[in-house]
Amino acid sequence: MPVEPLAEASPASTAPGDAAEPILRTRGLTIRFGGLTALNSVDFAVQRGEIRAVIGPNGAGKSTFFNCLTGVLKPTSGHVLFNGEEIAGLPPNRISQKGIARSYQITNILPNASVLENVRIAAQSRRHAWSMLTHHRAYRDIIDKAQAVLQEVRLADKADELAANLSHGEQRNLEIGIALATEPQLLCLDEPTAGMSAAETRETMALVRQIARNLTILIVEHDMHVVMELAHRITVLHYGEILAEGTPAEIQQNPRVLEVYLKT
Repeated sequence: MPVEPLAEASPASTAPGDAAEPILRTRGLTIRFGGLTALNSVDFAVQRGEIRAVIGPNGAGKSTFFNCLTGVLKPTSGHVLFNGEEIAGLPPNRISQKGIARSYQITNILPNASVLENVRIAAQSRRHAWSMLTHHRAYRDIIDKAQAVLQEVRLADKADELAANLSHGEQRNLEIGIALATEPQLLCLDEPTAGMSAAETRETMALVRQIARNLTILIVEHDMHVVMELAHRITVLHYGEILAEGTPAEIQQNPRVLEVYLKT
């Protein structure tokens, strides 16, 4: 199944927040490490409210793609447009402020802080400039926001627990909560069910469906059951290029995908 080229956006459709314009779009996104091309002229678009999965074999460029979108890596060439605004090459904190949050394949939490503190710090980074002269408890809205997020990720009863004492599944959900506390429009989830039991995976899938009611989700995931159950559309990367895009049913029936990735 060939990938359709992206149409050029008209000036009327590029205003930030325009529902007709994809929330995220890349054009010719390329990154090279010496003589290795990790991403090769990737054209990609995600619609608002969509759950989009990005899959591919190891070395396909999935992590590099995520790192370009979130400012960890600067593209060699090409464009990343978020709400119609160029963000390619911006540092991660600026991209976060514009409304993109991500979780990581390896859990990225403060293990010796409480669950509430982990989320509170993220909420404060979004709502208030840092001040050594003002104690965080002076910002009642921050605590309210953090508690609401913990309720959303089903950790309200663990608010005072050290993050290190949570189960693996709870720590992964806490990381999603940390991302949500920055009030993103687009949430990038990197292997959110990695290392989880079957029960934890089901709970996290239910959580992703719940939070997707209010924001757009981009997910990299190896578990094909999770991908096929959650995603509205799937993008398949292979050697740094888009091999195919489509619905889960279309991807499952795509002969090129079956040959290089699903191996059935």
